Amino acid sequence: MSFELHPQLKKDTTLLGEFPLSLALLHRDDSVPWVILVPKKADLTELHHLPMQEQQQFLIESEVVNLALETLFTPDKLNFGALGNMVPQLHVHHIVRYKNDLAWPGPLWGNAKGEYRSDDEQLSLAERIQAQLLNSELFKKA
Repeated sequence: MSFELHPQLKKDTTLLGEFPLSLALLHRDDSVPWVILVPKKADLTELHHLPMQEQQQFLIESEVVNLALETLFTPDKLNFGALGNMVPQLHVHHIVRYKNDLAWPGPLWGNAKGEYRSDDEQLSLAERIQAQLLNSELFKKA
């Protein structure tokens, strides 16, 4: 079976580009900048199901995302998490957090307004993040 992005992730995100292992997606939620990495592997639900070399590759790609978010947005904290209760396909959230954001200090899940950025705002934010990610030779813009 070949890799396909889960329909909910397609609905909620914009493709930024890809790394050797993962797709990089920008969540459309307007609360905070929020990038999701999805390994391009069919039927993958858990990170530990990847061979160790691919787990290490995923961590390298995640570091590139976190450094880009940190550089662009100077967050108080970066949240990193994989729940998968609603979307079983393995996807890992990289979320910029500020002490004054609407959910601080709690999780964004269940506490965001659920409002999406406009298409223009999403495109503008995506271009900023893509430009920063392109500093890594691993990233290819969508």
